Amino acid sequence: MQDIHCHILPGVDDGSPNLDYSLKMLEAAQHSGITSIICTPHCRDPYFDYERMQHAFQQFKAAASGFPIYMGFEVNHTKLMQLGVRKWAPYLLTPETGQFLLELDTNCTEDSFAAYERTIYIVQGLGYRVVIAHPERYAAIRKNIELAQRLVDLGCELQASGDFIHGGRLGHAKRIAKKLFERGLYTYIASDAHRVKHYALFERAVDRYGDKLANPRRGNAIL
Repeated sequence: MQDIHCHILPGVDDGSPNLDYSLKMLEAAQHSGITSIICTPHCRDPYFDYERMQHAFQQFKAAASGFPIYMGFEVNHTKLMQLGVRKWAPYLLTPETGQFLLELDTNCTEDSFAAYERTIYIVQGLGYRVVIAHPERYAAIRKNIELAQRLVDLGCELQASGDFIHGGRLGHAKRIAKKLFERGLYTYIASDAHRVKHYALFERAVDRYGDKLANPRRGNAIL
């Protein structure tokens, strides 16, 4: 089981504060059944520092005793617009999978989706698979679930964050997540872990909803 979204790198964003804690998170991840990890620190203000994040990845990978760990990013759309899509997208994807993890704006409206679609087309045109992080958190999708269907119709894959199982960060994610699972719109469940305790939520989410994922990939049904 590969986790495609987590904040396990030490000291780079609002996730793990240091290497010792990252190793505790890794132990919890293994206990929850995760067999490989894509590290996805925030590409958004105030955290983004590409060189620092790459250094933290190398430090963590060296300390992880051969556990399969890969580098990616959780790329906020607003920050990507500031950086430049064509210039930065090749540096912000996960090279091993060709996935580009895109975070939309939490308080987005339906009008925001015209800009999102343009960005998605550009990223796809570069040859990358766009994965939309935690659509259950976005205000526009809570108001109109058809926007999630629209993302899937564009060729995106949707990723649920495991904390939806108890309401999510904002307290209302479970209701919309259940609807998205019922419609078969999710491809992945990820931990989106910022703390050790988040892996227990991931495990519960997988146990409850893992069989409702769309188009599971080979042996990695839960990503």
